Amino acid sequence: MDEFEILFGKYRAGVERFVKFRLPTLADAEDVLQEVAITACEKFSQLKNQDAFQAWFLGIARNKCNDYFRKKAKELEIPLEEVPEQELSYGRHGVTIEDTVRETLSTLADKDKQILYLYFWKELPQAEIAKHLNIPIGTVKSRLHTAKQNFKKQYPYQTEKVKGEETMKTLPKLLPNYTIEKSEEAPFAVKWEELIGWFLVPKLGEELSWGMYDMPSRECNHVYDLKVTGKAMVHGIEGVELTAREASYSGKKEVINRTFVAQLTDTHCRYLATMRTDGDVRNYITFLDGDAFMTSWGFGEDNCGNETNLSPKGDIKREGNVVTSADKEFLLDIVGRYTVTIGGKKYDTVCVMDIETYNAGVVSEQFLDKNGRTILWRRFNRDDWAFDRYGKKWSEQLPENDKLIINGVTYVEWYDCMTEYVV
Repeated sequence: MDEFEILFGKYRAGVERFVKFRLPTLADAEDVLQEVAITACEKFSQLKNQDAFQAWFLGIARNKCNDYFRKKAKELEIPLEEVPEQELSYGRHGVTIEDTVRETLSTLADKDKQILYLYFWKELPQAEIAKHLNIPIGTVKSRLHTAKQNFKKQYPYQTEKVKGEETMKTLPKLLPNYTIEKSEEAPFAVKWEELIGWFLVPKLGEELSWGMYDMPSRECNHVYDLKVTGKAMVHGIEGVELTAREASYSGKKEVINRTFVAQLTDTHCRYLATMRTDGDVRNYITFLDGDAFMTSWGFGEDNCGNETNLSPKGDIKREGNVVTSADKEFLLDIVGRYTVTIGGKKYDTVCVMDIETYNAGVVSEQFLDKNGRTILWRRFNRDDWAFDRYGKKWSEQLPENDKLIINGVTYVEWYDCMTEYVV
């Protein structure tokens, strides 16, 4: 018996339960499971780490289920390919794009998908929907209400909302003026233990606040208060639990609370789980849950996480605003040494660049001091990033913002982040 047969036999029952639970009929589930088995067999040689077989196997099953629902949607005149699936949400690295709408729709009953499509995407009045479906308008109202509630229950990124709280105001409303000057000295190696995208070191006793600043206005739009709350165990792996408390800097007194589990080792820092709220149930999504977790929170090969011991590799080279990179799947590298002056204070830093490793079309600059703490983080969007959503290139939307030319392609600064470590 070969390795694939052993692993397939070990995890087959769990995948069968997953598919049979999601699909409406046993016959359909069996057809999809056959496709899953064939695909897994054909692509097994591409799996680099066999310890990740379960998550990889579940990912194939999830994709095949989505293919099934897309086919069903066409039969119901719901062109899911035209649905604006790309929903802005927060992942391991700030604002990212998710297939949240499509994924959620795929879990709903046919009647729910149909009426939501007609009402929200076709924008038909309820009276027109009644005529289209040949049902009374009262039935339309009842069915629409039910479909909305079912969508909310299944939407995978719901969070706890607490009204009446106010965020800490330790961060300035406007991002202080800053300059970034290239140093002639060689970049230094650094121990970087922060969670990628959230700036907190996942150790007991750690806490931190940071702000997100729009550019070029430099106005703070959100403040995040993070704190490690205790030890946690996920699938036998020990880490720490942390909470992230998000609030808009101005206006609404509404706070969103998130909970994660992360692990810090001598070599890597990674997310193990994130909590979402399904009604009154606290549901943890873990690194074994395939795309449901990996798309937003996984990083590195088989979710090994980001390296903590950083030194220049030569994978990314930078001269001014012109950047070239090696042809590799994961591109995170120190590209030089810089003096960052912000709020009148000077910081000796190295610049760590991340080129599209966590989100296609997104690049980040992260300036770390010798303590491995973030002094300034800047996000750049490829000029055509999310063009279908915004209808304009970023160079047209934000013509005043800084730009990078990476492998001949233009990227435009979107927003910056600064932590209380700098204040």
